[in-house]
Amino acid sequence: VQLQASGGGLVQPGGSLRLSCKASGINFSINSMRWYRQAPGKQRELVANITSGGTTNYADSVKGRFTASRDNARRTVFLQLNSLQPEDTAVYYCHTDRLGINYWGRGTLVTVSS
Repeated sequence: VQLQASGGGLVQPGGSLRLSCKASGINFSINSMRWYRQAPGKQRELVANITSGGTTNYADSVKGRFTASRDNARRTVFLQLNSLQPEDTAVYYCHTDRLGINYWGRGTLVTVSS
């Protein structure tokens, strides 16, 4: 199983980014996919979850600003990040699990700074 995340970068406060995570080696269409983030010196936290049917859930800190979506034909999950703030600076990871095994992507760094 491989999860390849991309799309991170440096953005000014108030800016936007779109993260992508392409999956291989799993039956993507039946898996829930998640985005986590880990800021320097902090624990990894769940940011968004999207079920196989497209239902989404978000951490309170990102509700109304971040949007998760998926394209099953492309085996890719997306995270649209809008109205970014310095506190959103973190490494963002995509994640899935199957039969009790966790799979993590390598992570993509988002830095929000003026």
